[in-house]
Amino acid sequence: MKYLIHKAQPKRVKLSPKSGYCLAGMAGLLIFGAVAVPAIAAEQTSTAPSQEDMRLYDIANAPQAQRIEQDIRTLVDFGTRHTMSDTQSDTQGIGAARRWIEAEFKRISKECGGCLEVVTVANTVEGKRIAKPTEVVNVIAIQRGNTDPKRVVMMSGDIDSRVTDVLDATSISPGANDNASGVAGAIEAARVLSKYQFNGTIVYAALSGEEQGLYGGNILADYAKAQDWQVQAVLNNDMIGNIAGINGVINNSSVRVFSEGVRFAETAEEAKARYFSGGENDSASRNLARKIKSLADQYMTNLDVMLVYRLDRFGRGGHHLPFNQAGLPAVRIMETNEHYDRQHQDIRVENGIAYGDVIEGVDFEFNAKLTALNAISLAAQAWAPAPPSKVSIEGQVSPSTTLSWQKSSDETVVGYRVYWRSTTAPEWTHSRYVGKVDTFTLDNLVIDNYLFGVASVAANGNVSPVVFPGATGAFFK
Repeated sequence: MKYLIHKAQPKRVKLSPKSGYCLAGMAGLLIFGAVAVPAIAAEQTSTAPSQEDMRLYDIANAPQAQRIEQDIRTLVDFGTRHTMSDTQSDTQGIGAARRWIEAEFKRISKECGGCLEVVTVANTVEGKRIAKPTEVVNVIAIQRGNTDPKRVVMMSGDIDSRVTDVLDATSISPGANDNASGVAGAIEAARVLSKYQFNGTIVYAALSGEEQGLYGGNILADYAKAQDWQVQAVLNNDMIGNIAGINGVINNSSVRVFSEGVRFAETAEEAKARYFSGGENDSASRNLARKIKSLADQYMTNLDVMLVYRLDRFGRGGHHLPFNQAGLPAVRIMETNEHYDRQHQDIRVENGIAYGDVIEGVDFEFNAKLTALNAISLAAQAWAPAPPSKVSIEGQVSPSTTLSWQKSSDETVVGYRVYWRSTTAPEWTHSRYVGKVDTFTLDNLVIDNYLFGVASVAANGNVSPVVFPGATGAFFK
């Protein structure tokens, strides 16, 4: 929607309800029911930056299914990538797989003039699903940002595979979709995005130990903290290549994004504040998921992002959880229709049913499409400024609502955009650009009836994820 903007005031800008509603606002009322739209003023003194970055259209079309297929076939050919499988062979086992991934990242880095720093992050663990002390090794490639290198957005996939017995480290376990598809996606995203330079840092991660207890994610979350990274987003890709569900549905045009609603790391004091002010549906992870969907809607075709308002599939987990437990924004990206006969199964045929996670179950074009979703999400956030910090809200027993935040010293921030929606709306429905201020009042929008947020705006057309006020929605602690 487009609005005319009041003449800027030093600290606070108010919209007068006496000015009437613009046509776009009237349309918004028809579409979104009771959601109020601020009135327009008679003159406009500034212009909002475009919310469109043409580079992202190119990135959305760049991932290649043929390269992804080649990478998945390479990973499948290692026989098994079980966490406790052979680490010495050059052709079989997880050791060979992670060395190949490391070499591939280094090859990509060489092609971009050394733009990737390739490292392994490891720890020795033992647990219920790891019978003896085992080194869990993650392979990561770091593309440092030019102006804000401590701020990190990350794409991850899991190296390890398994069969029916989670402790079986020797049987053939191709893990084609679960999760060579995610690792191949991260490698392909690195190929695509290494051709660009970004403000923030992008990390491409191949994690280990997922099937044994999410060990790789815990190790990398600890590493991020030790490196003093400001982790803005973790996109965990776990099974992004299957289009045929066990329910008989075949669909190559939808994807699920799972996200926590209330922060796992919320304190008792923060929970009490949220209980009385709302925000159960507005964690940083949840607004990260909304950002991913909005990017897909703008820059991709034939892809419907299904926002699933749940941490993960019912009663199940994934490698974004360790990051959520560490208080970091993280989501799971995966296919919409799962085929359980192809997950965690010995390769066999029983009663005419073929079991096993073999390469025939992967649709490489679909894999490339979901890789593209990751790539534009990483790029848009790395080009955008950091989300606003110290966002607060007030307006109790008042006809108006005031949002405040800490004005950034980042020179790429040209202003801010405020958002609001009905309390029952799943996504942000209304927004307006307010300029480079640190507080803004929406006249005639009662705080009790809507949910509000703020995002940072760059001149290049990219906008940060929306930040819900208070600790509930903060991206950085």
